[in-house]
This record gives sequence, structure tokens and C-alpha cells, in this order.
Amino acid sequence: MIHRPVLLVIAHGSRDPRHAATVHALVRRVRAMRPELRVETGFLDFTVPSVRGVLDSLAAEGVRDVVALPLLLTRAFHAKADIPSVLRQAPARLRVRQADVLGPSPLLTAALERRLREAGLSAADKPSTGVVLASAGSSDPEAMAVIARVAREWRRTGWRAVRPAFASASPPRTEDAVRELRELGCARVAVAPYVLAPGFLPDRIARGAAGADVLAEVLGPAPEVARVLLERYDAARLPGVTAVGA
Repeated sequence: MIHRPVLLVIAHGSRDPRHAATVHALVRRVRAMRPELRVETGFLDFTVPSVRGVLDSLAAEGVRDVVALPLLLTRAFHAKADIPSVLRQAPARLRVRQADVLGPSPLLTAALERRLREAGLSAADKPSTGVVLASAGSSDPEAMAVIARVAREWRRTGWRAVRPAFASASPPRTEDAVRELRELGCARVAVAPYVLAPGFLPDRIARGAAGADVLAEVLGPAPEVARVLLERYDAARLPGVTAVGA
């Protein structure tokens, strides 16, 4: 039998029940894509089971190897501090490796395109459409730079313009980016939430999109997102990836 580490998907958690429902839908898609892989879910806050609780349960079962995958799009505070801190408290018998965050990835850009198509846009609309790449936002300059780079690279696929916007921490807000694209002369403006699940900040993005023509859904359980999870899991299993706390 081939030994495969358990994949532990780590989500932030939210008081909004839509958040956990979307995370679980994404995990179900991952399981369907790779049925032989055991996939568990833990939450940092607000929602059960907690990450620590899942790790304790796995250790009690006799599991030895875990790949912990942050369900995050950028390497900000949670990926750099919160999650490593929690993983260092795992039972000593567990060998835990932390996978990289999901973004950036061409697959995530493909998921954004999918959501815009589902919202009614087609390839023929690209040259006349401006897109707001609306993310949650962060005070981490590395994370902010990644979002700006994703917007620049996405623009090269044919959209009239792509502008980043943020629901927290730093400007511009979604509504400001919508206004800028209107002033640029875009025939239509679309807002593409670069977020994984519904919640407080995605709702703020939606309110800011009131002046846009199109508002796409969050990335959620898009098949491209599930593929990124599996790519990150596979990469974390490669030789040379150090276990957390080792």
C-alpha cells in the first residue's frame, strides 16, 4: 500500500455559516478528484472542528504524516504566523508539513474567468470590459504586491483593464475601482471577487460592486481551485520539505 500523508485543509473560519458550507463543498470536490486521499478540514477560529482538535484526533488514530494546507490566496499574517504557531503545537508523534498558500496560480485566474463566464460575460466581451479584481485586503506588503501582480498579468489575457481593489486595510475599495474603470471609458465593468468563500469582507465587496454591470460569485468550490489544492499537497510531499517544528 502506498503511504499518503493526510491532507488537512486549514480554513480561517467565520461566524457566517456560508463560509464553512463553501469550504466543505470545496473539500468534497478535492475528495472526488482524488478518492484515495484522506482529506480533513480544520478551522482557525469561529467554526469547529479546530485545527488543534483535528491534529489531536489524527494522532490518537495513529496517523503519522500530515500535510497542512492553508486555504489562503496570499502569504500574509495567517500563513506566516498564525498557522505555523498552531502546527507547532501538534502532538509530537505527528510529522506535519505546511504546504504553500494557493496563490498566485494560473488555475486561480482560470477560476476567476469561469466565474465571470457564469455571470454572463464571454470572450467577445473582453476588449470592452474593465474588471475589478476584488480581494479581502491585507496590511502585509508582500500579499498586496501579489494581488497587484495578478491584476497586471490577468490584464494581458485581453481585458480592457484590470484594477485591484481591497475590502480592508488598503485602498482602493471596490467602488473606487469601479468608478475608475467607468472614467476610463470601459463599456461595461465587472467585479471578480478574489476570495474563496462568502463572509463579512466578501459582502463588503458585493456592496462596493453596486455600480458595476456584473458581479461574479466567489471562487468557492471551482474545479480549478480544487486542482490547486492538490498541486500544493503534492509539492509539500516532495523530498526536502521540512516538517513544521523540525
